[in-house]
Amino acid sequence: MKGKPIGGVRRAQLITTYGVGSLIAIGSESFMVAGLDLWPELGPYDQVIHEHRLQQELNVRCFRLPPASDNDKYGDVPVIRFPEVQSCPGCNRLAKARFFGSTRGPAKCKECDRELVPSRFVVCCAAGHIDDFPYFRWLHKGGTPAGGNRGHDLKLKATGRSASLGDIEISCSCGVRPVTMEGSLRKGALKGISSCTGRRPWLGNVPEEHCEELPRAMQRGASGVWFSDVRSALSIPPWSEGVQKLVERNWKSLRKAPDLRERLEELELTNHPSYSVTEIIQAVEHRRQAEAGTSDSSKPALKLEEYRALTRTTEEKPGKQDFVCVPWRDEQVEAELRIDQVMRVKRLREVRVLQGFSRLAAPSAENPSRRASLYTAENPPDWLPAIEVIGEGVFLRLDTARLAGWESRADVRARVAPIDAAYRQRFARFGLAPDREITPRLVLIHTLAHSIINEWSLDSGYPTAALRERLYVSDEMAGVLIYTATSDSAGSLGGIVAQVESGNLGTSIRTAIERISWCSADPLCMESDASGTDSLNRAACHSCVLLPETSCEEFNNLLDRALLTGTPDQPDLSGIRSSA
Repeated sequence: MKGKPIGGVRRAQLITTYGVGSLIAIGSESFMVAGLDLWPELGPYDQVIHEHRLQQELNVRCFRLPPASDNDKYGDVPVIRFPEVQSCPGCNRLAKARFFGSTRGPAKCKECDRELVPSRFVVCCAAGHIDDFPYFRWLHKGGTPAGGNRGHDLKLKATGRSASLGDIEISCSCGVRPVTMEGSLRKGALKGISSCTGRRPWLGNVPEEHCEELPRAMQRGASGVWFSDVRSALSIPPWSEGVQKLVERNWKSLRKAPDLRERLEELELTNHPSYSVTEIIQAVEHRRQAEAGTSDSSKPALKLEEYRALTRTTEEKPGKQDFVCVPWRDEQVEAELRIDQVMRVKRLREVRVLQGFSRLAAPSAENPSRRASLYTAENPPDWLPAIEVIGEGVFLRLDTARLAGWESRADVRARVAPIDAAYRQRFARFGLAPDREITPRLVLIHTLAHSIINEWSLDSGYPTAALRERLYVSDEMAGVLIYTATSDSAGSLGGIVAQVESGNLGTSIRTAIERISWCSADPLCMESDASGTDSLNRAACHSCVLLPETSCEEFNNLLDRALLTGTPDQPDLSGIRSSA
């Protein structure tokens, strides 16, 4: 919308919390963030973000920081009013509010002159569609009288005696017996009442899609109405080097230049204070080769490339640099724990991109088709909204040789088998094969990351929500990066790298493991066969290892502290202590 903004959110929230298709309550009104087709064109106040590897992966030209401009000419993030159904607190009339012209104020009842209240309820489906709650069909048991709902004036009245749905009553002028909202939010409550309308209001006036999913009613402020689907990547060499950033800024001119030296002279880059002509030419050639190999199927995955970069030394150099990773030798850690490499990541840059969203369930690999689009198929943009985080971190690599012996043990595999079975069942509900096996290695490293984050938040100066894990687990990888997640609020204080440089790394890890060896929910927590969403955890709860979900890659799933501490019956189950 152009003109004076109607409200404000932080730019980072437009990727993680209030992205395209989400609902925002502003004062007494409710709005939905519009699709990328309706966003303003790139203006001088917008910041373009580049991350070459992620651009290739998502097939876009660049990323864009969500616009934030008070200038009428360039505009801001557009929104639409949603839900459309509103009620009057005076006469209790329930109907769709009609907005005309360019008015930006709240709608008012024509009879009572009171501000209308947006509907508390919406309906969503697993395919990402959303619509107003079908009050008329709920009241009339799914029936539609001749002539439709014309001549049927609905009223919604809340008694105020309690906050329960049974105190919200819907009535109609046709004289049908009033009903309450009791039971309307149950799964399957709308079966036989209403089908999915296939609406995508965030995309504007696009036709409804045919959809056979059963819609589910939810309160419009519920977390299940919108889940962000965010893809991220670290900037690693050579793309993290300052010379590549120089090339990026001048890429249009350099991309197909037949004589690079002559073009560099035209751009006045031959006497750059930080980089020689040879270095710039090498960077251009590397960029050209990378673009030519975009379709190379043998190219390593994003995380494998990062893992290899994190296990190599990258010293700090003159000029702007987004990745500095240097080793730290700690003989005590190597002797007592199954950790054979510690790297201080003194500087890192992460780019997080909103590639879509889902409703009812968080996005996951088992249902990629459920990802709702940020734009219409007829008008795909060559960019996606993104933010960048500059911070610091510590990378820990586990000794794969010793780890392999531990994870091949029958008792260890039996401990993780229920989690793997629950993971397969989750896929089976969508009629798909699982995308991976849940191994002891994954559960161990993931739980270790959670325990360290909880411990370091007490010592590093960062709140828990400001730290984040990045797991590197496969047959080729066995490591975890713990790093700062929010540079805009907590900053890069150096507290994470200090956990290593203080010489107390081994002590802090041992303390972290000892701290979770006992939980206030024990013995129930430790003896649990299944816990968490879809039974994807074992011994894990909010009193021991769970984190704020913004800190966890797996949405607080795939955790079991018994693999770190052992159990009373199996004290040697630990996979991190070398003596196990």
